[in-house]
Amino acid sequence: MSSLIRMHKNLLVFFAPVTQQWDGLVIFCSSSYLLIDIKIPHQEILTEVIYIMKGKIISLLKENGGYMSGEKISEELGITRSAVWKHINSLKEDGYEIDSVRNKGYMLTAEPDHLDEEKIRSKLDVSAIGKRLVILKTVDSTNEEAKRLARSGGQHGLIVTSDSQTNGKGRFSRKWSSGPDGGLYFSILLKPDLPPSDIASITLSAGYAVCLAVREYTGLEAAIKWPNDIILGSKKLCGILTEMAAQSDRIDYVIIGIGINVNNQSFPEEIAHKAISMRMALGRPIDRSDFFACVINKLDRVIGDFLISLSIDDIAHFKTLCATMNRTVTIVRAGQEITGTACDVSPGGELIVRLEGGKEITVTSGEVTVQGIY
Repeated sequence: MSSLIRMHKNLLVFFAPVTQQWDGLVIFCSSSYLLIDIKIPHQEILTEVIYIMKGKIISLLKENGGYMSGEKISEELGITRSAVWKHINSLKEDGYEIDSVRNKGYMLTAEPDHLDEEKIRSKLDVSAIGKRLVILKTVDSTNEEAKRLARSGGQHGLIVTSDSQTNGKGRFSRKWSSGPDGGLYFSILLKPDLPPSDIASITLSAGYAVCLAVREYTGLEAAIKWPNDIILGSKKLCGILTEMAAQSDRIDYVIIGIGINVNNQSFPEEIAHKAISMRMALGRPIDRSDFFACVINKLDRVIGDFLISLSIDDIAHFKTLCATMNRTVTIVRAGQEITGTACDVSPGGELIVRLEGGKEITVTSGEVTVQGIY
């Protein structure tokens, strides 16, 4: 054996190298042992060991409550004080706030706002949406990642979420601000056995579900700006982008991308006047994992119903939450602006607009400006 890592007191982990791979992992505990036949690169094993060790340090600091000496941590975990110091610094880089005081030790003062998969799963009650979660730290775009997973066999209901996106986007290819700022950015993969014409208003269903979740979880009077935004007052809280790959008679997959401003404390200057977060509205931070579970549960129920048929009650309730209703709207069609009053939403989700003179038109898509809302 050329390498040994001491994990915790009497628990030892040995690695046996074979050419360029570490081919055997033997775990000895007292007089018993377990041999696991694996083939993974040495660095991947070390990364996992470091991840576990950092988790153990956080658990110790939480249990202790106050300052805990490096010597005590090293004794508890069976590692050197130098290793403790390195792990503490790495945890600080991960966003943990740890106070270090000479002759007293370390104290955990704040944790990063990372999503907790175990906590989310423990609160889910779903039939399809969210059965599988992919939680990332950063990605180009959750929609793009969901598409990649869809093309490689990803299942209906899979959700991809990330703390930040390097190339997040909204409707009409607009850039969506989505750094590691406390927002909730995720995409849902759907593979319904339906023709494309049957899911034209699925974005509205997703928006309805998010609106219900925000209202239930926070008590805030969130509303829907047709077709794809959730607002608080006159400011934007959430945006939704739906993309689809389909044949003439069948859907390959649908991706619903959702971005919710949860714990954001500021926004880029160009959108600061028209954006708001739940934290800003409430004056306190939100448990993102807890809230995310609430959103997923609502999405599973509403989208599940939608893929069969939304109830008359749901449609009626949607209208009461739609801030676009009875407001002056301007629609851009083929480069021309049309102004009228939003008077109804059809069972299929289309916006009904009454023009001057009484004529009504049906709006299924396009750029819609609502008077009084950003």
